[in-house]
Amino acid sequence: MWLSGKAAHLVESVIIQTYDEAVKCLNTNYYGLKWATEALLPLLKKSTSGARIINTSSLRSELQRMPNEKLRESLRDADSWDEARIEAMLSEFLEDMKNGRLEAAGWPMMLPAYSMSKMVVNLYTRILARRHPEMRINCVHPGFVKTEINWNTGVLPPEEGARGAVMLALAPGDGPTGCYFDQTKMGEAW
Repeated sequence: MWLSGKAAHLVESVIIQTYDEAVKCLNTNYYGLKWATEALLPLLKKSTSGARIINTSSLRSELQRMPNEKLRESLRDADSWDEARIEAMLSEFLEDMKNGRLEAAGWPMMLPAYSMSKMVVNLYTRILARRHPEMRINCVHPGFVKTEINWNTGVLPPEEGARGAVMLALAPGDGPTGCYFDQTKMGEAW
């Protein structure tokens, strides 16, 4: 019953994305995170107790969900990527979306912009970890958490969804960096 009326239109707008919605999604999930991180890096570098950056990821970010095998393999090699290459890939993705070529080009079809945004968040996390080895920089999929963003359909309470991020924030100075966590366990996003 919850899918009737207004909720049905919300679900449809998530599954069937327009170009403008895709741009908004990428701006929020990737570029917003990147810009905020860049603004805070000078302060984080001054930390005497070891800075931590924990980026929120998603199950949709796992590379096994990338239909384009060549791109999937390329994304696994974080050392060959930088922000300019990420932005070029995202421009290509948006161009294919605008022209209705997502499937033909091998982009994710289920929540395409969201999936791509979270894949590049994972990649950016690895780039940052490589660039700042003195920091602990990781990404975490919190699980399917019951929040307003998913119309409270999640199965985990917010407190449980926060466990992975809190664990990483409190990790020792020699703890993991450049890793993807599925809640509190190191995962296989790439």
